[in-house]
Amino acid sequence: MADILPLDTERAAPKRASLEPLMKLVGDDLTKVNHAILERMHSRAPLIPQLAGHIIAAGGKRLRPMLTLASSRLCGYAGQRQIGLAACVEFIHTATLLHDDVVDESDLRRGNATANVLWGNQASVLVGDFLFSRAFQIMVDDGSLEVLRVLADASAVIAEGEVMQLETSNNTETSEEQYLEVVSAKTAALFSAACRIGAVVGGRPAVEADALESYGRNLGIAFQLVDDTLDYSAQQATLGKSIGDDFREGKITLPVLLAFRRGDDEERLFWRRCLEDGEQRDGDLEQAMRLLQRHNALADSIERARHYGSIARDALGIFPDTEAKHALVDVVDFCIERAY
Repeated sequence: MADILPLDTERAAPKRASLEPLMKLVGDDLTKVNHAILERMHSRAPLIPQLAGHIIAAGGKRLRPMLTLASSRLCGYAGQRQIGLAACVEFIHTATLLHDDVVDESDLRRGNATANVLWGNQASVLVGDFLFSRAFQIMVDDGSLEVLRVLADASAVIAEGEVMQLETSNNTETSEEQYLEVVSAKTAALFSAACRIGAVVGGRPAVEADALESYGRNLGIAFQLVDDTLDYSAQQATLGKSIGDDFREGKITLPVLLAFRRGDDEERLFWRRCLEDGEQRDGDLEQAMRLLQRHNALADSIERARHYGSIARDALGIFPDTEAKHALVDVVDFCIERAY
């Protein structure tokens, strides 16, 4: 196991943000969402709820569906449509995770064996397809063409992002612009859609829907930038996965791109051997982490995340100061402070 390297950022976060305000705000609705998820996972094929239940039960904090619930609250919506739509968002997210683990040949997710390890690639792909189909059934049940458009567009963009990542995988010549394009598609698109539909169900004007879309998109980019940085710097308990997974899989992330551009010819040969050729030796991960520290790549990646986080916070400026708004601002701070 490699030594854990701290992030040498110049400024400490002024306060410790958490998801507690958000969870308190949407807790009752989130319980209903979890019930809706269990109900919609039911199938005549027993493997479907078994496999889907494995990844959903071992899931994270339900951040994306909570964003839908909080955005709906921010927009003054007092009905129940947000429950099914938040479950829909979680199904889309879970389906992408199942497909990702197959493509990446991953063995662990959040410290647990991946579904493809336990049930095989075929079952994982097919259950992922089932969850996508269930998500679209929920959209149809909701009855809003605008909701259908927002979530269908996001699903298409996510799929494009998967292909774009495949095309840039193991390629050290990837530009920062290409990397951000993949992040915007794979991660930020669903964050963005999850927030925008809160304005849709609330019947709010386009300016507010656009603001929530901007908030979600920039939050999603910041979230992924921090996630990619943590892979080289955090405890496994924080990450839910082992250190250096991205390195072992040859993923080209922003910290690597910065270190590669700033390094000398010998260092670039190292990155090409490890990531492009897949020739990794004992001690290579430790060397990669030393290079990232030498060129300030981790701290600068977090600075990029702060930039997008600031844009996300500013996007909420048109909304009145409410508990929902403050909770959504805290989400931005929490996502970035995970780096500390």
